[in-house]
Amino acid sequence: MHLKYESTLREPLVNGVKDYHKVTEDIISPIEAKPGKLWYVGFFISLTLLAFGAFSVTWEVYYGTGVWNLNKTVGWGWDITNFVWWVGIGHAGTLISAILLLFRQGWRTGVNRAAEAMTIFAVMCAGQFPIFHMGRVWMAFFVLPYPNTRGPLWVNFNSPLLWDVFAISTYFTVSLLFWYTGLIPDFATVRDRAKTKLRKLLYGVASFGWTGSTKHWQRHESLSLVLAGLSTPLVLSVHTIVSFDFATSVIPGWHTTIFPPYFVAGAIFSGFAMVNTLLIITRKILHLEDYITIGHLDAMNRVIVLTGSIVGCAYLTELFMAWYSGSQYEFAEFYKYRAAGPLGWSYWIMMTCNVITPQVFWFRKMRRSVMVSFIMSIIVNIGMWFERFVIICTSLYRDYLPSSWVYYRPAWPEVGFYLGTFGLFFTCYFLFAKYFPVIAVAEIKHVLKTSGQNFKEKMTPYEEQDAEKFAHDQAHAH
Repeated sequence: MHLKYESTLREPLVNGVKDYHKVTEDIISPIEAKPGKLWYVGFFISLTLLAFGAFSVTWEVYYGTGVWNLNKTVGWGWDITNFVWWVGIGHAGTLISAILLLFRQGWRTGVNRAAEAMTIFAVMCAGQFPIFHMGRVWMAFFVLPYPNTRGPLWVNFNSPLLWDVFAISTYFTVSLLFWYTGLIPDFATVRDRAKTKLRKLLYGVASFGWTGSTKHWQRHESLSLVLAGLSTPLVLSVHTIVSFDFATSVIPGWHTTIFPPYFVAGAIFSGFAMVNTLLIITRKILHLEDYITIGHLDAMNRVIVLTGSIVGCAYLTELFMAWYSGSQYEFAEFYKYRAAGPLGWSYWIMMTCNVITPQVFWFRKMRRSVMVSFIMSIIVNIGMWFERFVIICTSLYRDYLPSSWVYYRPAWPEVGFYLGTFGLFFTCYFLFAKYFPVIAVAEIKHVLKTSGQNFKEKMTPYEEQDAEKFAHDQAHAH
């Protein structure tokens, strides 16, 4: 008798009649087949956007940051708005992978691989903005604290902008290692199925000679747990440090102690929305509905409504503190210039997209609707982009000196640079979907016999009782 450790009441993580061979076929065969027309169309659009972004950045470097519509009052415009937005999107991948692995959440298995890839590509996009914002890109190495021959010219360790360099580079490195560690067993599977010598060689090199021995699996699991343990504090620290770029200043609208937790919640909010956007498209194009199930979307939508509600509480707290503090500048910032000034429209877009619309996910039918999930995931990311825009631009465009008040709108090189990062992100994602397993094959096989639909349905009530009793006894034994 096979003992199962999961209740039959819990919905399966893998739908349909599946065995180990079928799982391998479903997930690996899209890599081996020629990509369809949709893939080529998407890839071409991504490359076009990337080329336009490269042109816009070249224009900015050649002529200087003066081609952006930055001015004396708004020194941070679209550039830093987009930087914070992309860093936020990079949050969900490590959260899904690391924290859910440590908490033994089975539903992460269908979505973690694509989410981790999204993290890496989003951080690649984010890292470019501060570098090009410097103007003199060839001086970018000045931000690195290394022994040098420039005498007393060192980086300012008191600056949160330097903490960004440490936090984001560490986050990128750990996320990349975590992602690649998970890929090794799957690369070995692709290597063993390869028909051509070149594919066998390339995937063989990528899999580091993986044989699937007990020793290999033991080391793989140990490394995954260590990296998950390292990644978990990084999820909290990275966006906390990004929030310090604002919170440690004295500008009304910025110097507020609520920023760290509110930025982290907002980052998870936008990151999960982006995972939803990508996975809904991926499951449709690659026919992976049995592995990325409605249950996965439901679980992610629950996180979205939770973090959206936290962000909503943070917005209301800001408004309350602006009134309660008695500071006329704080009050004017939030009530006159942010909610009602010339840029007030952006504040109300932010409020609608981030606080009001996610409340539809309190209804189970809405959480489990693919179309509603897809539309909401895009609305949330529009709202989170406007949140960053509101924090940066509406705090700067009205300063203490009315003669320097301005209305900010971006120039075409700023817009081009932003579109270019979309091109980079989706070019990387299309290549990832073509040459890498989008779902972790080894991890799906791991949960198949406890959470696969056909295994659950074969289970008798007596087996279920035995399984629950066995699990209970094991828990007490430990």
